[in-house]
Amino acid sequence: MQTVWVFPGQGSQAVGMGTDLFSQELVQEKLSKAENILGWAIADKCQGELSELSKTQFTQPCLYVISAILIDILKSKGYSPNVVTGHSLGEFTALYCAEVVDFATGLELVKVRSLLMAEATGGGMTAMIGFDRQQLEAAIAETTGIVLANDNSADQVVISGAVDAVKQVCDQVKAKRTIPLPVSGAFHSPLMADAAAQFAQVLTKVVFQDAKIPVISNVEPNRATTSATELKELISRQMTSPVRWREICLSLQASGYEQALEIGSGKVLTGLIKRTASNIKLVNISNLIQLNEYISG
Repeated sequence: MQTVWVFPGQGSQAVGMGTDLFSQELVQEKLSKAENILGWAIADKCQGELSELSKTQFTQPCLYVISAILIDILKSKGYSPNVVTGHSLGEFTALYCAEVVDFATGLELVKVRSLLMAEATGGGMTAMIGFDRQQLEAAIAETTGIVLANDNSADQVVISGAVDAVKQVCDQVKAKRTIPLPVSGAFHSPLMADAAAQFAQVLTKVVFQDAKIPVISNVEPNRATTSATELKELISRQMTSPVRWREICLSLQASGYEQALEIGSGKVLTGLIKRTASNIKLVNISNLIQLNEYISG
């Protein structure tokens, strides 16, 4: 069965995530390594207050580490996907899964990225659910300083940009729901250019390996690649580029993928895949119970 593993990004965090994994003897080395890199303990943040866990500088490393642990367990049981992809932060997990970077290198990059994004100021983001897409795209095209940052499904997107521009588009386009997101800056928009430039400098010092599993990028959703050079170039553009998740789902469907495993906290991505590519079988693996159920068939 042609299978894709998908990895969640910011917004999928939940208090208690990873709890049953933290007691496993095999993961202690990873948790210790993560604490040395981050200066704080993953388990403490995941079992603490949601307001703290939801801070970008904590959310992103926690999601990465939990998904990485689940990946390791699945691989140790002989499982491997045909292709991998992730939503925003989840793309770094995909790079780890595909062995483009090792665990520590991936976490170092996630740490830098999360701090740069947490420190970004100016601009905002709003999720929109249930709208006329043609009307929305026209409003964005006519408004300076705003982009479609997360194209999640036909009826769920996130717009990002200058605060006034975001408000202007929300006022113009009728939607069932608009939800301002509690983020410091306009992620996945040109307003992240300074942070992206700093991240690109860090990337120049990191060695990427050719992927052992093809990776689909948020920036180029219609094809997978294994090229280390290309994957580094794509990830360097990610912070200022839209997350084209809807197109990734359409591409997976068109390419004949039959099963998608969302590996990590929550069910956000399988929910989005269902809206766009309803014929793909969906599996969620966010804890040991779900993992063992999958393995046992």
